[in-house]
Amino acid sequence: MKDMTFEQALKKLEETVEKLESKDLSLDESMKLYSQGNELSAFCLKCLDEAQIKITDISEVDSAQE
Repeated sequence: MKDMTFEQALKKLEETVEKLESKDLSLDESMKLYSQGNELSAFCLKCLDEAQIKITDISEVDSAQE
């Protein structure tokens, strides 16, 4: 998953949610997809947190230069 971009992970997460919403899954399949969805969600949140930190750093540098 570390080689994925945010956009790729988000797309895969959306696909996973769609599959989970289908009613034709076994319990085992549902559990695997749920686990995968949790991992993808955590990865996406980490990417967003890192982006927010970068934006804050850039904003602080810009403010210091004024």
